[in-house]
Amino acid sequence: MLSKVPEKLTAFLSQNDRTILFVGIGNLLRQDDGAGVYISTRIRETDHIKVITAEVSIENYIGKINSTDHNTLVVIDCVDMNRPAGSFDLIPVEQVSDLTFNTHNISLKKLSEFFRNELFILAIQPETIAFGENLSYIVREACDKIIILINKKEV
Repeated sequence: MLSKVPEKLTAFLSQNDRTILFVGIGNLLRQDDGAGVYISTRIRETDHIKVITAEVSIENYIGKINSTDHNTLVVIDCVDMNRPAGSFDLIPVEQVSDLTFNTHNISLKKLSEFFRNELFILAIQPETIAFGENLSYIVREACDKIIILINKKEV
């Protein structure tokens, strides 16, 4: 199942009717919790790819997110999925249990109520969210793979 995730993300990105807004969230001072921010700051914007880096305060970006031209919203964050570190998955918000993000105060279900468009979570399994400024090696590798997949999207 995990080996199918890059193909799942590639298939998702190849749907030409999508204008995707990626929102990177996370705490850069909590090691792997910064994965969403690491990714969002490295995505190239195009006509069909938009990016906002919200860090720890996605609630402060609700207006900006809803006013940005897109039909699909993808929130990028580290999420404990009980999988090996560095695993990642693209999950429709409806399929996510009502859990709170690792170091954020808002639940996924509550978050979805604020946005008008289709919402997915690009979840990355952390190895550690201890205090520190660097991603773990395995999570950084996964993030780099995600960045390559997103930046390959043809417009």
